[in-house]
Amino acid sequence: MPKSDTNSVGLVTPQILDIDEPLSLACGRVLPRYQLIYETYGQLNADASNAVLICHALSGTHHAAGFHSESDRKPGWWDHYIGPGKPIDTRRFFVVAVNNLGGCAGSTGPTSINPDTGKPWGPDFPTLRVRDWVHSQAKLGESLGIHTWAAVVGGSLGGMQAMRWALEYPDRVRHCVVIASAMKLTAQNIAFNETARNAIMSDPNFCDGDYLAHHTSPKNGLATARMIGHITYMSGDGLGEKFGRALRTGSFAQGSDELVEFQVQSYLRYQGDVFSDNFDANTYVLMTRALDYFDLAREYHDDPVAAFAHASARFLVVSFTTDWRFSPERSREIAHALMAANKSVCYAEIESNFGHDAFLLPNPRYEQVFRNFMDTIDTEPRT
Repeated sequence: MPKSDTNSVGLVTPQILDIDEPLSLACGRVLPRYQLIYETYGQLNADASNAVLICHALSGTHHAAGFHSESDRKPGWWDHYIGPGKPIDTRRFFVVAVNNLGGCAGSTGPTSINPDTGKPWGPDFPTLRVRDWVHSQAKLGESLGIHTWAAVVGGSLGGMQAMRWALEYPDRVRHCVVIASAMKLTAQNIAFNETARNAIMSDPNFCDGDYLAHHTSPKNGLATARMIGHITYMSGDGLGEKFGRALRTGSFAQGSDELVEFQVQSYLRYQGDVFSDNFDANTYVLMTRALDYFDLAREYHDDPVAAFAHASARFLVVSFTTDWRFSPERSREIAHALMAANKSVCYAEIESNFGHDAFLLPNPRYEQVFRNFMDTIDTEPRT
């Protein structure tokens, strides 16, 4: 654990909640019981009015901040923004970060044992929607004695969860932070997700999703899926600035027939290999389908203003200029619908060269906007 970060939450220990009551899912199936793994940072105040829920994106986990051991060199995925003195200030807030149901980091998912068969769920794990995550998170909040969240916060897929929270439980969300997200995916986004899934399912080791029973893993397909996703999360300028046409091996010298490898090729392969060693293919398929299926206004006659009429939270909506996967236009649609529904909303469009990944990275203006909004949240116990 680096000694220089005095603003870290420090060492954290994941916790597990076993929920022994059925969860009715949007697909019509029922999970008879399930578990959620989560982490907390900061202290819950006397009347539980300072709790903040962090909803993660596609490949995120419950490990949002701090370190799991003294030997860890890399902190949680949102450590830039969670901790003492950071925008989500753990001196004021009690922060809860949970691994989504269907994940592969400890919550019940495709790698878990199906109680009916005694074998891993694998491809038989139920299809999930964003609202299923929200309902399971509500159970977690209840177990912690939290009736109302001071804020529900999420980026990308996490932002979709935050918006769904504001509609499903309007009296239990005081503030909603939606970062680099959308009310529904574009056709292009769905196409990218389908291409990634096809890479996984075309791997001979996928075995129709039953690879665990065959003691194998579709690592090549999953690595390719991650490479596809990673390209779309970055901007062209960002990739050019980071790598350009620099070579890792080989030469363009006259008379040389040596194969050339660009640095960007090596980088993408490395990212794909690391991801395929640590993530479950069925979870990737499940999560990307949940992204595709999400449509905030579908049940409100495709009218986002009618949808947001049910919310009572104050909103912060943030986008990034070079994010073409979840473009600023998508965030402006959210902000405009909220304004038309007479809801309180702040909107910020942040300059960044880092594409969709910008919501994870340090950025002074983003940090200031985020901090200013969080500073308006009253965390004093109510009498």
